[in-house]
Amino acid sequence: MEIEISQVGLASDHAGYHLKQMVKQYLDGRHLPYKDFGSDSDVSCDYADYAHPLADSVEKGECQVGIAICGSGEGMAITLNKHQGIRASLCWRPEIAEITRKHNKANILVLPSRFITEQDAKTMLDRFFDTDFEGGRHSRRIQKIPVR
Repeated sequence: MEIEISQVGLASDHAGYHLKQMVKQYLDGRHLPYKDFGSDSDVSCDYADYAHPLADSVEKGECQVGIAICGSGEGMAITLNKHQGIRASLCWRPEIAEITRKHNKANILVLPSRFITEQDAKTMLDRFFDTDFEGGRHSRRIQKIPVR
């Protein structure tokens, strides 16, 4: 990955809590430090309460990238993408996780815990962390994303 990662931000709601525990093990195995913004259990909660602090941290550069997880992934993705400096990508296949880094310079990977396996998640994490942004024509497109 072209950016130096000193910390990965994590966020989940109750539906993503168990998959987030696997993601922590994955990050430990890759020696990537992380900050967990919650949820801290599988008790029903609101995804936005955890998505906004994650987005703020990535925007400030405290975390260079993030992983967000909820049942469908949609709630997290919608909330995260309200922030101007965030390019959160909902992924359900490894190819999407790769191309969203390569072409969209995604800085938060969103996983739909109710629709993927742990192995799917691991493969998508590999692709997300091992793929660099291509730049070129994609840079021009990225510059057009923020609201004017």
